[in-house]
Amino acid sequence: MALTNLQVRDVETVLHPYTNQATVRETGTLILESGKGIHVTDVDGKSYIEGMSGLWCASLGYGNQELAETAYEQMKKLSFTHLFGGKSHDPAIELAEKLKEKAPVPISKVFFTSSGSEANDSQVKMIWYMNNALGRPQKKKIISRIKGYHGVTVASASLTGLPANHIDFDLPISGILHTSCPHYYRFGKDGETEEEFSSRMAQDLEDMILREGPDTVAAFIAEPVMGAGGVLVPPKDYFPKIMAVCNKYDVFMISDEVICGFGRLGEWFGSPALGYKPHSISIAKALTSAYMPVGAIMIPEDMYQATIVESKKVGTFGHGFTYSGHPVGAAVALKTLEIYEREKIIEKAAAKSPQFQAHLKALGDHPLVGEARGLGMVGAIEVVADKKTKKAFDPKSAVGARAVKIAEEEGLIVRAMGDSIGICPPLIITPEETDDLFDRLSRALDKTLDWATKEKLLGA
Repeated sequence: MALTNLQVRDVETVLHPYTNQATVRETGTLILESGKGIHVTDVDGKSYIEGMSGLWCASLGYGNQELAETAYEQMKKLSFTHLFGGKSHDPAIELAEKLKEKAPVPISKVFFTSSGSEANDSQVKMIWYMNNALGRPQKKKIISRIKGYHGVTVASASLTGLPANHIDFDLPISGILHTSCPHYYRFGKDGETEEEFSSRMAQDLEDMILREGPDTVAAFIAEPVMGAGGVLVPPKDYFPKIMAVCNKYDVFMISDEVICGFGRLGEWFGSPALGYKPHSISIAKALTSAYMPVGAIMIPEDMYQATIVESKKVGTFGHGFTYSGHPVGAAVALKTLEIYEREKIIEKAAAKSPQFQAHLKALGDHPLVGEARGLGMVGAIEVVADKKTKKAFDPKSAVGARAVKIAEEEGLIVRAMGDSIGICPPLIITPEETDDLFDRLSRALDKTLDWATKEKLLGA
C-alpha cells in the first residue's frame, strides 16, 4: 500500500525511537491526531483504545481539561524559571513536599528531571558522588538485571539489560553489571518451586557481589514489575530475599518506579506492593499522566549530606538540567496528584484490577499464549510456538509484532516486546471499556493464530 503524503513527510524528516528504520519506510507510520478518555484517533478518523497508556504513562487518559487549564494558567503566570544558583518557585517546592509526603520510605530531598532516563542517569551519578563524599572511591559498581529497563542515556541504557539497547552503541559502560532475570516461566528449572527460584536469584546476586568484591559494589537497581522487558512479575518472596543480600553487603537499593509508581499496581508506589523498602526512588511518566515531561529522584538524607560535603569541597553541586523542576511541569504534576487523591484514582485502580487480571488470565488459555502475567493494571501475554514445551517463535518471524499490527486493525493499541505483548490501559478505564479492550485483543490473537498456522510457524 502506498504511503500517504503525511507518512512520506514523516519518514523523510523524523527519526523514530524504537522503530525498525528500514521497514518503516515501507509500512509507514500510524499518525494520531486527537485523544479523549482512553481513546485516540488517527488522521483518517479511526478510533483506537490506547491499551498502553501511550508508553505506560497516560494514567488519566487523554483530553483532561483540568490538566490543560493548569498548564495554561501556569504559562501565563510564570512560563519558566530554573532552580540553578539558589533560585526556586512555588510549584517545585509544593511538588517536592507532596512527593515526600507520599513516599513509601523516608526521603530527604527531591531532585527534578525531565524523564525517567534522566532520573536513572542521575541515580548513577549520585551513587558515585555519595561514595566519593563518604571516602569510598572504590565502591562504585551498580548491578541491574537482565531484561531490566532503566532508560536510554549512556548510563541508564547501560543499566538497561536488553541487547538492542547495547549492540553497536558500545554499551554498557564499565562498572555496570547485570544479574539474573526473575522470570520464573522462562528461567525456572524443572521441579523448582517459585521460592527455590527466588532463592537462586538471590544467590546469583550474592555470588556476583562476592566475585566483584563487596567493597566495590555500590548499588542494585530494579523495577518492582519489569516493564519493557516484558511485564515480568517476580515471585512474591523475590524482593525480600534480594533485599537481605543488599543489606548484608551494604548495597544501596534503587527502586525504578517510572512505570509502577502512582497507582499502576494499586498503590502509590510499586515497592510496597512487592514487599521491599528501597533507599532511593526514580519516578516519571504517571507523575503528570504524561501531560508534561517531568521526572525525579527521591533521595535519602545520607545522599543529600554528600552534596553538602562535596559543595564545601568543590564550591557547588555540579549537576542539573535546564528543565529541572520546570514550573509548568511541576504545576501539572501537582494537579495530577490532586486528581489522583480527589478522584481516588489509585483506590479505584486497585478495585478494577481483579477484572483486568481475570481477563488476562483467561487469555492464558488461548492456543497461542504460553503465559499470561500481570499485577494491578498492567499485564502481558507471551505468544509461543508450542504451549507444552514453551518453545519460542523464531525472532525473524516477528509474531509479536504481527499480533500488535492485527490488534491495531481491530482498533487497539498494544505493544510488542519481542513476543510478549504488553497491556497497560489508562487507570480511568471503565469495566465496560476493559471488556471491550480484551475482546479486541482476543480477536487479534485469533487472527494471529490463523496467520501463524498458514505460515506453518506452530509446533515443537
